[in-house]
Amino acid sequence: MTALIIDDEIQIRRLLRLALESRGYVVREAENGRLGLQEAAFHRPDVVLLDLGLPDMDGLEVLKNLREWSAVPVLILSVRDQEDVKVAALENGADDYVTKPFSTAELVARLAVIQRRHHGGDSPEIVVGPLTMHLDRHEVFLSGESLKMSPTEYAFLRALAKHAGKIVTQRQLLREVWGQQGDGQTHYLRVYANHLRKKLGSKLVIQNEAGIGYRLLEPV
Repeated sequence: MTALIIDDEIQIRRLLRLALESRGYVVREAENGRLGLQEAAFHRPDVVLLDLGLPDMDGLEVLKNLREWSAVPVLILSVRDQEDVKVAALENGADDYVTKPFSTAELVARLAVIQRRHHGGDSPEIVVGPLTMHLDRHEVFLSGESLKMSPTEYAFLRALAKHAGKIVTQRQLLREVWGQQGDGQTHYLRVYANHLRKKLGSKLVIQNEAGIGYRLLEPV
């Protein structure tokens, strides 16, 4: 696996290189957005770690440019903790967002999650820990037992499960589950997230990222 780090802080690049190489990654680096895009085009990394505060161009512009021709998993690293910045990054194609300072153990775990999801492709089956969803038959099993779900509950869970470990923004969820009529109706999300929590019990966690969205996680 090759990881590309696009960050202008040499200390951060060194820290990430040590953490990633110790887990078997081949690491490439770029200190600005222009070089980062060149590295991504020439070397086709398996995952990109992208800082938003680059010296030559905003990291969101790098992300948008990258998404015009590549589906490579992208993990955002940034000191920016504002909700609107996180939402913009996720809606423009980022797979996850980690705020600096960060735990290298958590970062590597999140990288593994987004890479597993990326390589899962368009399989007719989604598996997240004890959860299995058969998309072709609209069947859901938890620890081998069938779960009865309404069509809306199923659509909500499918949207979270196919992006397991990743924050799915409120806007993305509303449009995927309810279509255009769901725009702005964030109370729908609270209601159905609670419905699903009751059905999943302690076996899976639906985490609310306040003001941003939800993510499906296996309990620690």
